[in-house]
Amino acid sequence: MKRKIYKLLCVSVACMCLTSCDSWLDVDPSDKYSTETFWKTEEHAHAGLMGCYNALMPWRSLHTMEFDMLTANAMPYNEANGTQAIGKGEHLSTTALIGSLWKNCYTGIGRANTFIANMPTVEMEEKAKNEMIGEAKFLRAFFYLNMVDKFGGVPLITEAPNADTQAELPRNSKEEVVDQILKDLDDAAAVLPKSYSGSDLGRVTKGAALALKARVLLYNSRWVEAAKAAKEVMDLGEYKLFDDYRHFFSEANKHNCEVIFNIETRIPEFSTNYDQDIWRLNRPAPLKELVDTYLCTDGKTIEESPLYNPAQPYENRDPRLLKSIVCIGYPYLGMTITKENVATTGFGVKKYTSYEDDVTIPLVERSAFNFILIRYAEVLLTYAEAQNEANGPDQSVYDAINQLRKRPDINMPEVPKGLTKDQMRNVVRRERRIELTFEGLYYSDILRWKTAEKENNGMMHNNEGIAVVERSFNPKRDYLWPIPYNQIVLNPNLEQNPNWD
Repeated sequence: MKRKIYKLLCVSVACMCLTSCDSWLDVDPSDKYSTETFWKTEEHAHAGLMGCYNALMPWRSLHTMEFDMLTANAMPYNEANGTQAIGKGEHLSTTALIGSLWKNCYTGIGRANTFIANMPTVEMEEKAKNEMIGEAKFLRAFFYLNMVDKFGGVPLITEAPNADTQAELPRNSKEEVVDQILKDLDDAAAVLPKSYSGSDLGRVTKGAALALKARVLLYNSRWVEAAKAAKEVMDLGEYKLFDDYRHFFSEANKHNCEVIFNIETRIPEFSTNYDQDIWRLNRPAPLKELVDTYLCTDGKTIEESPLYNPAQPYENRDPRLLKSIVCIGYPYLGMTITKENVATTGFGVKKYTSYEDDVTIPLVERSAFNFILIRYAEVLLTYAEAQNEANGPDQSVYDAINQLRKRPDINMPEVPKGLTKDQMRNVVRRERRIELTFEGLYYSDILRWKTAEKENNGMMHNNEGIAVVERSFNPKRDYLWPIPYNQIVLNPNLEQNPNWD
């Protein structure tokens, strides 16, 4: 029975590679391809590769912004997907978000494995073939990173789906999976171009492979290697910070100079209404704990700065605050925001949305802004953190952070000179939280920093300082998610994570 279920999953993965085929070549093969006739031509290769890219679709929201709702950054408006349960420490091995991450990652891995295994039979120019295999290896690495980050070691599968050999595999160690991730990214970086143009924009590049490698190394505290990988991205000369922090996610600024890798969207096939839902549903609802993290315009915290006025708490603050978060008393959507507009916590999310402060709600119901998964700001922060941990706060660490602060529309004071390694660590962590807020990385950060037991415990508050949700984190259990219950049932060789039995 278990093998029958696994075989059905394998067939589903293979079929998706055949039918998720709206490629850069605009092929539409869903009514003419079969497993007997596929994997022959370059057109087939592009169609199969698009099936691999389409496995990223859950990362348009479910596995990005929703992860901030597991932290002191924000809360959900309801119990959907299990985000509230995980944030409260009440999650189980049956919690929906946990099961969906496992399923979505292995779906992507299966598609990438199928693609890589079948490419040798495709008749096409060898250089282009190797580049496409590099793209699939990047995607496989991306999915495996999302797994080891939450579950630790998982079954490491690099062959095309096969029920007879893969249905009951045990878990590999985290180190083994990370080694494979790094190998895939090195292979990808070695063959991929630095950039694309025209209809190929959005495909994985050399810079994307190196940037994801830097993230992997950072997550595993391999500081010297992480700084080196990030510096390689910086030295490519392909990326720089976009001048308009508020609008770098907007549809009008697709593929801007800061974007390293994103999920492509297009109306009507791959459009989204997520930016509209952010406003309509007030999800995520930012928490006061996040808002209070933003510095004042003199570079000091709200506890230290004479510029901070509790009666006007959002004045004289880091401009990224009002560019990322909707606050009561300030303009948005052509009106002045009231409590009724942001009822959950008194705050709303502005990042990702297609709305403007001085324009009423647009008539369009769907948009085609791209979800950015890796951008240059993260690379600078990766370099700053890794270099500080490896060698202390040398000038290059200051330079990386100050680039973020000196954006023309931000213009915050530079980091004070003479900081110790510990002081700079705190600066970098605050800067990551602020710069990358709602981009799905902060939850991973507090897990790897081992600060979740402090930051994710206790009451969290709305704009008035009233407790609205409680966070609970068990350090003996919650630094890893449980293996989904249904996977344990299907595969008796899967060992559950500690204290989740």
